[in-house]
Amino acid sequence: MRKAEKALKRQQRRLSKKQKGSKNRAKARKRLARKHLQVSRQRKDHAVKAARCVVKSHDLVVYEKLQVKNMVKNHHLAKSISDAGWSQFTTWLEYFAKVFKRTVVAVAPQYTSQACSSCGVIVKKSLSTRTHTCPCGCVLDRDVNAALNILAKGRSTVGHTGSMGRCRPRNACGESNRYASGGNS
Repeated sequence: MRKAEKALKRQQRRLSKKQKGSKNRAKARKRLARKHLQVSRQRKDHAVKAARCVVKSHDLVVYEKLQVKNMVKNHHLAKSISDAGWSQFTTWLEYFAKVFKRTVVAVAPQYTSQACSSCGVIVKKSLSTRTHTCPCGCVLDRDVNAALNILAKGRSTVGHTGSMGRCRPRNACGESNRYASGGNS
């Protein structure tokens, strides 16, 4: 996609150099429009394939319902957030959940990375702090802690029960993730 974006920039520069009203400018506009269409189709294709893969391989999918419109206001991250196509991905996720009769749950993002996934205590931290350390002794990567909290919220919504492996996150094979806790387990 980055390659296509470079070509898009090149086409935009070429268009800007053409004389207004000329036939060459009209041709350049058509080429630029085709490039824009190609990039948008690449984004859509990626979202569709990723959503289909996630829904087909899991019975329950839980995700954080992020306010993308507010996140794009950060001019440092706006391009990356837009390129990721989170809104489009979640739309396709819900569509494929209906098609394959799976459960998809969107949970509110409040306190998902602040609350301890083990004991529930809220531990305030800045965005630059990447490790969750709780007084109860639970030490996890911030993102793993948030994922466990999101999963717990989603399970409580749909009524799924079972152990979550609180401070020992498990992967799809049921093995504990030795990289998340920082040690060899």
